[in-house]
Amino acid sequence: MASFTTFQPIMRPGVDPASAPNKPPLPPLGYDRREEQDLVIERNIGVPLRDGITIYADLYRPRGAAGEADLPLLLAWGPYGKHGLTNQVFWPLSGVNPEWLSTLTPFEGPDPVWWGSRGYAVAVVDPRGAWQSEGDFHHNGLQEAEDCYDTIQWFADQAWSNGKVGMTGVSYLAAIQYYVAPLKPPALVAINPWEAFSDWYREFAYHGGIPETGFIPRASDNIRFSLGRTEDTWANVQAHPLIDDYWRSKDIPLEEIDIPAYVVASWSDQGLHLRGTIEAWRRMGSAEKWLDVHGQKKWAHYYMDQSRERRLAFFDHYLKGKTTQVNQWPPVRIEVRDQAGSATERAEGNWPLERTEYTPLWLDAGSGTLSRDKPSGESKARYESESGRATFDIVFDEDTEITGHMKLRLWVEIEEGEDADLFVAAQKLDSDGQHTGFTFYAFYENGPVALGWLRASHRQLDPQRSEDWRPVHTHTQEDLLTPGEAVPVDIELWPSSTRFRAGETLRIVVQGSDIYTDSKPNLPFARHENLRNSGHHVIHTGGRYDSHLLAPIIPE
Repeated sequence: MASFTTFQPIMRPGVDPASAPNKPPLPPLGYDRREEQDLVIERNIGVPLRDGITIYADLYRPRGAAGEADLPLLLAWGPYGKHGLTNQVFWPLSGVNPEWLSTLTPFEGPDPVWWGSRGYAVAVVDPRGAWQSEGDFHHNGLQEAEDCYDTIQWFADQAWSNGKVGMTGVSYLAAIQYYVAPLKPPALVAINPWEAFSDWYREFAYHGGIPETGFIPRASDNIRFSLGRTEDTWANVQAHPLIDDYWRSKDIPLEEIDIPAYVVASWSDQGLHLRGTIEAWRRMGSAEKWLDVHGQKKWAHYYMDQSRERRLAFFDHYLKGKTTQVNQWPPVRIEVRDQAGSATERAEGNWPLERTEYTPLWLDAGSGTLSRDKPSGESKARYESESGRATFDIVFDEDTEITGHMKLRLWVEIEEGEDADLFVAAQKLDSDGQHTGFTFYAFYENGPVALGWLRASHRQLDPQRSEDWRPVHTHTQEDLLTPGEAVPVDIELWPSSTRFRAGETLRIVVQGSDIYTDSKPNLPFARHENLRNSGHHVIHTGGRYDSHLLAPIIPE
């Protein structure tokens, strides 16, 4: 048994699945078989779980003799409704070209028509308690992992199956792979998690201890459609502001994953999936694992031809036993960005890059600069915590690449209140001093190089998990501030890869609220609106105050 823990979360009655807005009409529950787009489609197949609960899946197989025997299966597992198809839900700003997809493609999952034409079956599952599947819905954790295990084994036992199952998909469809793989279902031979957080507290719910208030309520609403009960994720998040048994029940024993894994992340997903996807790859025990990190819009990147062909090579190798180029892939492949839409792809041997030169860039509040030389004199920057900011710039005199995790050490003082919420952005300015935008949140092109957050009372570090180049906070207690007293805090900036040409600027922005606030109607976007700021923040630099940015500079 993998080392999961359990906890009884706050539950709520499900909402009638037929009432879900922005979804196609819910089909009746009865079994249906039809042939369409060169596929045999079986809807509402009942899959029995170990405790007698039945969940429902839609299965797509190639039509004719090709679909009757020796088929590998790709499993797509998510709570958004197997009847809610991609061509009906993607936003125009996502960059997904509708011509790339068949009308049978599930949201964030594999296209059954494309994969069927290449000799695969695809199953799309409504988990326990989701939509018309029986039972109560559990949002990740051991119960969902065991249910997915049972489903994998059930499909592998069907007459048409070759006994091998792979998993692929984005976000929720990726995270479930982290949960089920440590249980080691015999039929699960390869996984392809494409962007999913793996630390519920630090990446999903409380950025630096600051509660996320935009995406989580939306995500919680998306999982309320059930004939039974569902976890009330938003209520649970609010009820557990510090890491406790609730959060530990969502922890994943990633080290116990030992099957081949092709893992993909994007620099653009600052505040959701980026950090956790890279950490999942780092911690996995798999002998054969690959990491790609790109800087593009995540859904468009998942469905573009080059990405599908790469997934095909991966699954053909492990699910069909074909000779492909997988064994020639570098362990890590990254895009080094110049700006949105412009990057250079490069192969690497590991992450973080072993040749990284971690370089302190010292903050000088008096001049608003970053420098390789520590200022001897003390100075301070004071800003209004609800509307002001402090900025620190360095203009590079030669081409400079920053790739990896940045750490910002600040000495912070408050003038009133008992806490401070700190929001940090690393930005790039061109040689004319204009902001250079990067792809951000799968919709925008005006984003940052990287983001970081910290509630100052959460500044206690975990000595077992922290590295010199990346602080990890315990989030198990609060150490409130005293007005007039400066304290050191270490802020993790999420990983990034950016090239600065000579004459271009790295800017660090520090303020008391979200730095990027764009969110067009109905787009999922992180927000932080329950803040603890009052009055002014004061940042001390120089002399006895070692405020600095530790930058991961990559030599030529």
